[in-house]
Amino acid sequence: MGRVAVGLAVTVAVAACAVAAVVVGRRVKSRRKWRKVVNVLRELEEGCDTPVGRLKQVVDAMAVEMHAGLASEGGSKLKMLLTFVDNLPNGTERGTYYALHLGGTNFRVLRVHLNGQRSSVLEHDVERQPIPEHLMTSTSEELFDFIASSLKEFIAKEGDGSNISTNRRELGFTFSFPVKQMSVSSGILIKWTKGFSVVNMVGRDVAACLQEALARKGLDVHVAALVNDTVGTLALGHYHDPDTVAAIIIGTGTNACYLERIDAIIKCQGLLTASGRMVVNMEWGNFWSSHLPRTSYDIDLDAESPNPNDQGFEKMISGMYLGDIVRRVILRMSMESDMFELISPKLKIPFILRTPLMAAMHEDNSPDLREVARILKEVFEIPEVPMKARKIVVKVCDVVTRRAARLAAAGIVGILKKIGRDGSGGITGGRGRSNTKMRRTVVAIEGGLYSSYSLFSEYLHEALNEILGEEIAKHVIIKVTEDGSGIGTALLAASYSS
Repeated sequence: MGRVAVGLAVTVAVAACAVAAVVVGRRVKSRRKWRKVVNVLRELEEGCDTPVGRLKQVVDAMAVEMHAGLASEGGSKLKMLLTFVDNLPNGTERGTYYALHLGGTNFRVLRVHLNGQRSSVLEHDVERQPIPEHLMTSTSEELFDFIASSLKEFIAKEGDGSNISTNRRELGFTFSFPVKQMSVSSGILIKWTKGFSVVNMVGRDVAACLQEALARKGLDVHVAALVNDTVGTLALGHYHDPDTVAAIIIGTGTNACYLERIDAIIKCQGLLTASGRMVVNMEWGNFWSSHLPRTSYDIDLDAESPNPNDQGFEKMISGMYLGDIVRRVILRMSMESDMFELISPKLKIPFILRTPLMAAMHEDNSPDLREVARILKEVFEIPEVPMKARKIVVKVCDVVTRRAARLAAAGIVGILKKIGRDGSGGITGGRGRSNTKMRRTVVAIEGGLYSSYSLFSEYLHEALNEILGEEIAKHVIIKVTEDGSGIGTALLAASYSS
């Protein structure tokens, strides 16, 4: 072989070695970056860990905070609001009743026909209507006149509509804004939320404003009950099953209410009810305890939210926030590695990943996780996602969802503990310890996070069994109750009709 040939061979060999070194270097660098992704995931798993011991600490903290909230105003993060509802529907109600639900930019009107038989299907009619945007910042008279006019049109469709004032009608009003309840049919608006800022309303009786508008429209309709949507869910649950003692809403937001003994409500000593009980609206989204497994993602989300240091429990378990927690984790992973090649600007947009889409990725059973790839492409504009990155995203969804469901379960058991329905006697807050014999206990539940997200509900039930033990857990029944804010409120109108 000549010198030229030898020189060429050496050059080629050196070049090949150099290329190989670059390739190997890139692989090593890629592995290091991927290790960072795995480390982020490991940190997330550790930060969100909810072993049964920790869940039991949350249970105890919830029960203690409930007791403190019942003892004095401002004594707890839990508001423990009195609803003055002590007479829940029992299935004997007869007649036609109405419900009006103002919960945001839309409102609904319902008509429910009751025949005195609990087992029968509840016949009802419903109409939905948007609130014109200008009315959200107008006067109370304009807003409630619009609502009253819509109700009048709804009633006029009954029969031939020739006379809509023949009989007095009873109405339940679900008003999903902060209210200080004064009686079962009256409550003072504390503040507007959800984009409303109607003038001359704060500090006024909401039910009275509606009643005045109904009178102006010539409607003989009586506002028999002013309720929170959670209370409506409990009413509907109790109508179908008398063993229902609590209601939970786990959807975009979350809240809970339950039946409490009147002598346990220490902050209102002397208050008497015929039944000796009252429904208490916990406003449990604001629950907080040092035992809650909080991560840096939760801390950042809270700090950047419109209500920092508020609704801590809600921010860990409700549909409004779960998708954004996942987004924050994925963003950090992409910043510390090349799992998505480039960092998409869309990853930095808060709340761009809605929880239903997160759930769809979590529950993607296709072999190639094509739904995960589709959602990442459509939401974050990430065109090509390697299979291992898709698997990591699914795992992140799993960790965040599992924590949420297990904490929700701990909250439920906290309520059961407080009223002595967890098999242990509980913190009774009244005359001694209650009977420890476990009775059949039903919890009504409403909200898409539970009813439409199968893995969430599976994790919740799994945690209930772990916390209570199978022998006790078999006595606790979770029942999906749909449209408590509508049908349940109409049932309360029936219970409190004049």
